[in-house]
Amino acid sequence: MYDGTEQDLLRLLASRAGISPEYHDIAGTLHVTSDDTRRAILSAMGFQVATRELLTTELLVWDELPWQQPCDPILILQQGYGPTQWAFRPMLEEGEEQDVSVAWTITDENGANVHREASGPGLAPQEIRSLAGRRIVRFELPLVSDLPLGYYDVAVATTGSKAMTKGALRVVVAPPHCFVPGEMARGGRMWGLAVQLYSLRSETNWGVGDFTDLSRLVEWAGKELGAGIIGLNPLHALKNSRPHHLSPYSPTSRFFLNELYIDLDQLPEYHASADAQQLWNSAEFQKGLEQARTADLVDSESVVKAKRTMLDLAYRQFLQDNYSGTEPSLEPTTPRGSLLQQFIRDEGESLEWFALFQVLEEERRVIELSPALWPEWPPQYRSPGAPALREFSRRHRKRVRFFQYVQWVAADQLRAAKARASQVQMTVGLYPDLALGSDRNGAEAWMLQDVLALGADCGAPPDAFAPQGQNWGFAPFHPLRLKSTGYRSFIELLRKTLQQGGAIRIDHVMALFRLFWVPRGMSAAAGAYVQYPAEDLLRILALESLRAQTLVIGEDLGTVPDYVREQLARYKILSYRVFYFEREGDGACKSPSAYPDQSLAVVTTHDLPTLTGYWVGEDIRLRARLGMYANEQAMQQALNERTRDRGHILRALGGAGLLPAGVSDQPDAVPMMTPALCRAIHVYLASSPAWVVMANLDDVIGEVTQMNLPGTVDAYPNWSRKLSLSLEELQRDERVQSLAAAVRPLRPSAATL
Repeated sequence: MYDGTEQDLLRLLASRAGISPEYHDIAGTLHVTSDDTRRAILSAMGFQVATRELLTTELLVWDELPWQQPCDPILILQQGYGPTQWAFRPMLEEGEEQDVSVAWTITDENGANVHREASGPGLAPQEIRSLAGRRIVRFELPLVSDLPLGYYDVAVATTGSKAMTKGALRVVVAPPHCFVPGEMARGGRMWGLAVQLYSLRSETNWGVGDFTDLSRLVEWAGKELGAGIIGLNPLHALKNSRPHHLSPYSPTSRFFLNELYIDLDQLPEYHASADAQQLWNSAEFQKGLEQARTADLVDSESVVKAKRTMLDLAYRQFLQDNYSGTEPSLEPTTPRGSLLQQFIRDEGESLEWFALFQVLEEERRVIELSPALWPEWPPQYRSPGAPALREFSRRHRKRVRFFQYVQWVAADQLRAAKARASQVQMTVGLYPDLALGSDRNGAEAWMLQDVLALGADCGAPPDAFAPQGQNWGFAPFHPLRLKSTGYRSFIELLRKTLQQGGAIRIDHVMALFRLFWVPRGMSAAAGAYVQYPAEDLLRILALESLRAQTLVIGEDLGTVPDYVREQLARYKILSYRVFYFEREGDGACKSPSAYPDQSLAVVTTHDLPTLTGYWVGEDIRLRARLGMYANEQAMQQALNERTRDRGHILRALGGAGLLPAGVSDQPDAVPMMTPALCRAIHVYLASSPAWVVMANLDDVIGEVTQMNLPGTVDAYPNWSRKLSLSLEELQRDERVQSLAAAVRPLRPSAATL
């Protein structure tokens, strides 16, 4: 029995659940977690904590939990592990442990037996517990020492006891660190271009950059500019609706792709569809297409509506050309039809559920007077495992397959862009982003309710950027449930993203270690950190990275403890270093030599002003116009600080001998950003030992406004601005060519060392 006050028990349970008692913010200020926050986060985790009696019960359940199952859910080891024991807890009667034998079999991912072993009788119990009238004995059994990298399933059972006990354990053997391309491992470095894919203009797209534009960008950057990597926004599936569902960092699902990026012109069934071609040639469609192409902002809603209409027509033609039979048992009759069937089989349950969610959303929009979010759906539809959904899926099989078809088309076109990067011999190629979370009312949250804490949001503690803290509105992964399910959702999420390119950027990589939870209904300032099983997650990431041959970059901006960066470095996860933030204590720019070699260096990000906008203070004036400063004095102070920052940059360039001819190191003498100055800043970064240096296309061509203004929803057109130049114009632009020529020699490949 647990002694102590209710407060003592609350704090003990919070500690066991990984809730940090305190933290220091970026300014070094200590924040102590309140008991109200502890109680709210524990409730979000599913604990009953209203009274001392309930807290006592939860602590007892915690103690008994390992004894409720014969084996732990998962054991994750590093390659070359030494002698290792694993626990088996059979139910035995008094004295049976002397006569019982235990046998176990280890199978690999293909179902092949790789090891068999038996032990006993005469096994020595390590511990004995009585639980709900059952006598449970814990044995420690040896794990074979030569398992290669991979995932294994251990099946174990007793013999010689009155009641047989069976158990299962998942074993993971992981490499010591994430994948690093051979050229980098041999000392090579690279540079690349970063772009928000939707922002690309071209003569052929429908008003938003698409996967064909991406292939063309890859070919040009790889062949002519010598780029080894193309940085991209998250490509996750979005609802593509204003104002809350345009952000690539707030997807409906991170497991699947945004259909907005599909190029219809690549689909044979689109061209074969008479209805689609008739619609395409109509004056009304062509007028809308021209408006979408020439607009300065992406109209995602109109474009996705046009593409969905055409995809519907293409799908009808696809069924007609590639399938036979009647619903729901359509069978493919052509190689192309078989490709879709194979994709559906390979993607498995998650694609089935994602497509089913899309159909449910469509139906609810028709039935409901106003669109209902999934937590408001009829109870039989709120969980993907509900029996009623099997019948619903059967009745709507054709429509479910449509959404599977859309994902197949998107995946195939992205795969073609990835292959193009390999063909032009890019060292890494595509470099997409993995968002921290997903829309709590989207498909992913519906699919993963069992491993999400829907009673809390992810966020960030107070800092200079957001004095009241930040609430990002995503339900966090529940660390205890993640482990109890063998991290299967985390593994699948990694696989989906890692297969998209030769590198990934993990947004807010600190979430592998700890995540700031904000209980629903409380302010961000009342949040607290929750610890995650970092070693397990890092080892899984290392294994999946190696298998996919994919470099990993961790976005480690903000409040980052030293131990986090040390662990990331040990696992060869590149640090993400932003030029604006790399400053000494007095505000001076850090020298290029101060950048770690195991890092990616970039001038700015999507949440920050472009280089030109930064230089002229456009972001400050924009915030002032939107009333985001307390008064005129606060805005003027921000402008004065920006002037000092410009001076620091100019002096750093001067000290490195990189100031363009005729340019002073006095900020007042350089009021505007110029191509030569932009080039000098990138050369400054390229002279660092950082393995990767990125140049944002926005910066290279002098865009003034930024892609996203944090803290706004509909007051600013976030995630909508297009580049001012088309892809065709970019390929002729001297500024891009000149920057590439200046940076490329400073990024030696291994072949030139």
